[in-house]
Amino acid sequence: MHMETPMSLQVDNRVRIDHAHTLVLISIRDYSTLREMYGQSFVDLLEKTLRETLAATAGKNDIRQIGIHNVGPGVAAFLVPRENNPADIAYEYKIQAQNGLENIMLRHTGLGIDLGMGYAAVPGMRDDDGTLLSQALEKARRMERRPLNMSELSVYNRFNTILTQGWITTHYQPIHDFQSDSILGWEALARGPEGSAFRSPVMLFETAEQLGRLFALEKQCREAAFQNVGELKDGQKLFLNIHPKTMADPAFTPGQTLALMEQAGLTPNHIVFEITERHSVQDFDLFYRTLDHYRSQGFQVAVDDAGAGYAGLSLIAELQPDYIKLDKSLITDIHKDPVKRALVETTVTFADKIGSRIIGEGIESKAQAICLKDIGVHCGQGFFLARPAVPKPCISTECLELKTVRDISTNLSCSPPVGDLAQAPHAVALDTLVSTAQEFFRNNNVFSNIVVVDDEIPKGLVMEYHLNRQLSSRYGNALYHNRAIETIMDTGPLIVDIDTPVEQAARMAMKRESIKAYDDIIVTKRGRLYGVVTVQALLNVLAKIQVEMAKGTNPLTGLPGNVAIEQAVEKRIKQKRTFSIIYADLDHFKVYNDTYGFKNGDHIIKLAADVMSWATRKHAPNNAQLCHIGGDDFVLITPPEAVQKICRSITRCFGRLVKNCYCSEDRERGWIQARGRDGKERKYPLVTISLGVIEIFGQCSLMEIGERAAHIKKYAKSIPGNSVAIDRRQAIGSEDFDAK
Repeated sequence: MHMETPMSLQVDNRVRIDHAHTLVLISIRDYSTLREMYGQSFVDLLEKTLRETLAATAGKNDIRQIGIHNVGPGVAAFLVPRENNPADIAYEYKIQAQNGLENIMLRHTGLGIDLGMGYAAVPGMRDDDGTLLSQALEKARRMERRPLNMSELSVYNRFNTILTQGWITTHYQPIHDFQSDSILGWEALARGPEGSAFRSPVMLFETAEQLGRLFALEKQCREAAFQNVGELKDGQKLFLNIHPKTMADPAFTPGQTLALMEQAGLTPNHIVFEITERHSVQDFDLFYRTLDHYRSQGFQVAVDDAGAGYAGLSLIAELQPDYIKLDKSLITDIHKDPVKRALVETTVTFADKIGSRIIGEGIESKAQAICLKDIGVHCGQGFFLARPAVPKPCISTECLELKTVRDISTNLSCSPPVGDLAQAPHAVALDTLVSTAQEFFRNNNVFSNIVVVDDEIPKGLVMEYHLNRQLSSRYGNALYHNRAIETIMDTGPLIVDIDTPVEQAARMAMKRESIKAYDDIIVTKRGRLYGVVTVQALLNVLAKIQVEMAKGTNPLTGLPGNVAIEQAVEKRIKQKRTFSIIYADLDHFKVYNDTYGFKNGDHIIKLAADVMSWATRKHAPNNAQLCHIGGDDFVLITPPEAVQKICRSITRCFGRLVKNCYCSEDRERGWIQARGRDGKERKYPLVTISLGVIEIFGQCSLMEIGERAAHIKKYAKSIPGNSVAIDRRQAIGSEDFDAK
C-alpha cells in the first residue's frame, strides 16, 4: 500500500550523530510520469526495491547505515559514516541501486533507468532540533536536481588509474554440459582491484559507460581473460561479455582480437561473444555487419540474460545465437514453480529447432540443477556448480553426481532410447589419410561411415557417398588423396546421447540441411563414442510404434486401450466366466505433473504400468489382461482368486519405487508444496495408487460395469495412501444369471 511520506528526514532520537556522516539522497527520476503510465503499484514496487538495494549495498560494504527514509515520492535518504569522499559514496549507491532496479524496469517498460543522486556532509555534533539534517537534506536536493559531473568524483581519476595501470583481473566460472557431464567452457568475469568499489563489475562498466571509456575497459578485460585462461581442450569455449556499443565501435577491429588470441594459443572456435539483451543497440547495421564478420571467422555468439528484458525474443530472432543464456530470474525456484518450468521447457524446444543450446544461469541449489537437467536444458552455470575463481575451477563433485528422475527410473519414454539401436562404429584418428578411408570403404561393404575421434571424443563424420562425391570432382583425388581425414570430414555431425528417445533423434535428423538429412547419427555415452545409428533404423522403429498406435495400443506404455477392454469383457461375459476388474488410478498426479513437468509425469505413468505388468505376470494366469484406458487410469481383468496378491504387490511396489521420482528434499519430507486446482498453495502427499475392485458374473452391459467401477474407484481414492477397495456387494450380473 502506498503511503504519503514525510518531506523531512528524522533520525531516531536514540542515535547520536557524534561523528561526521554523509547524507546520501537517491531519487527515481520521472517518478510522476512512471506512476501515471504504469500505476501506483508499479512505483511502489520500485520504491520497495530501491530501499532493499540500498540496504544490501551497505551490508555488502559493511557500512553502518542509519535508516533509509522516504523524503518525497521516489526519493530515499540515509546517513553513512563519512570515511571516504562523499561524492564517491553517493555514486556507488546510485550505481548499485540502478542495477537493482534495472530488471523491474526492463520487464515492465522495456526501458532502462537513471537515478538521481545528491549528498551533503553532516558534522559530528548533537542535532537535537534537526537543523543540521534539514540543511544537509536541502543541499542534497539541490545537488540531485543538476546533471552529474563525473569530474567532481575521485572515482574519475581512480577509474582512469585502473585502466592505465592494468589492474583488471579475470575470474572464470565453468559452464557445465548436462548432457555429456563435462565442462563446455568458462565465462570470463572481470574484477577490479580488491578492496575497492571497482571490485564490482557493475561499478566498472557503469562508470566506463558514463566516462565514454567502455571500449578501453573491454579491451583490457579481453586481454586479461586471454592471458590467464590457460589451456582449453578442443571443443571447450571461453565466453566473453561484449557490450553492443563496443562491437559497433569502429575501433573494435578483428585484427586486435585475433592477435591477442594468438598470443594465448587460442583460435576463434574457442571464443563465444556474450551479448546481453539489457543493452540497446543504436547502430544496428554496423553491429550486425561486425557480428557477421566475426562469425565468418569461426567465433560464436551467445545471448546473455534472456528472459530478463523486454526485447528478448526479437533479439534472439535477429542474432540467431549459438547459445541462449537464461536469466537467473527464470531459474530461481524453478523446481517449485510449474509456470517457470513450462516456460523453460518451451524455450528448450524452441532452441532445439533453431540449432541453439540453452545455458541456465544462476543455479544455486541441487534441486534447481536436477530440475534443469531433467527438463532437457543443455548446460548450466552458477554457484552450486562452481564459484568464479582463478585459475579456472572445476565442477563440484556433487554436481557430477546429479541423478534425475530419468536417470533413476527405467526406460520410460514412449519410444526406445537410440542407444538400443546403435551399431558398432569404425573410428579413426584425426591424422588418418583420406586414401586410407577410401581403401576402407572399398574393402568393407558393412560400413557406410567412418567416425573421426580424438581420445574417444567424436570430432567428425565421413559418409562414403560424400567422400566419393568430393574425390570424383575435378582435381578432388589429387587435392585430398594424401591429406588428413579431418580436412574433408563433416565437423558438425548430429551427435546424440544413448538415452535420447528415437522419436527425438529422428526429429533432429530431419531438421538438418537436405544434403545431410540421411547421414548416419553418432551416439555417445558421457560424451565418448558409443556407436552409430542410421536414419532408416530410426524410421523403422517409429513405423512400428505407429502401427501399435493404430491397433489401439497406448504409445507411452505399449498397453492395449479401450477397444481391447471392451472385447475382453464381452468375450468373458459370453463365455459365462466369473472375472474381476481392478480399476487403478493415481492420486495427486496432476499436482506432480504441474510441479515436475509432463516428462516426469509420463515417467510415473510408465512406472505404474510396469509395476502392474509385473504383478500381473507374477500372480495372474496367462489369460489376465492389463489395459491402459488413458491418462493415469488402468484396468486389469483377472480371475477373482488372483486379486488379493495382485493388489498387495502393486501397492507395495509402487509405493516404494515412486519415491525415486522426487528430488531428495521432497522425498525425505514426504510431501511437496504446490498449487492445487483452486490456485491455492498447500502441502500435497506423494503420488499414490488407488485400486478399486469389482466382480462380474453373468450377463450385464458395459455401462453397468463402468458405473460400478467408477463408484468403487472413487471410494478407494478417499482412503489415504496406496489403497485397495474391494466391492463386497453381489457380483454384477449374478441376479440375471440366477434367474435364468
